[in-house]
Amino acid sequence: MDINAVKTSYARWAPVYDKTFGAITNVGRRHSVAYVNQRAGKVLEVGVGTGMALPFYDPEMNVTGIDFSDHMLDKARNKVREKELNHVKSLQQMDARDLDFPDNHFDTVAAMHIVSVVPEPERVVSEMARVCKPGGHIVITNHFARDKGFLAAVERLSAPFSNLLGWHSDFEVGTVLGEPTLSVVERKTLPPMGMMTFLVLEKSMAA
Repeated sequence: MDINAVKTSYARWAPVYDKTFGAITNVGRRHSVAYVNQRAGKVLEVGVGTGMALPFYDPEMNVTGIDFSDHMLDKARNKVREKELNHVKSLQQMDARDLDFPDNHFDTVAAMHIVSVVPEPERVVSEMARVCKPGGHIVITNHFARDKGFLAAVERLSAPFSNLLGWHSDFEVGTVLGEPTLSVVERKTLPPMGMMTFLVLEKSMAA
């Protein structure tokens, strides 16, 4: 996935995202935030997009959001103002491959439906791990490629159009499981039709 293709794609998607792809992924978004709300401390949402998840956070949370797309961030900032989301402390334009935060800074890092749309996803996961505190959790919700069946065939056919679509239809779960400082503590499928996977990774205390 080329970074300029991502920027162009999401400039195109921003005006209609909430009512299209955003609506389809809302179950995973709510599930992820419900998990995050059980934890205390600072939260980083990587790929905050139009801010669809922001109203779901508990008002006592301390949330920072980043996204590469200025068009998406404009929508997110409008939501924060209109809904008076005081728990959202900062929304910043940033490349997820090079997070401008110190090591071991956040208690929880969330990435909802973004690891298959970024260039170099392994590097993004590594950066999320770097800024997460030892013992902290990384919460990932995403679509991952299926091994068989009709949907698996559709994913393979769609794969060559990733730059146009703005996401990898044949994205393998192993891509986000290679970071040595992280271990899986929870993994399950979510609606619709089990298309989404909910993952919780914990950063080693020795990291």
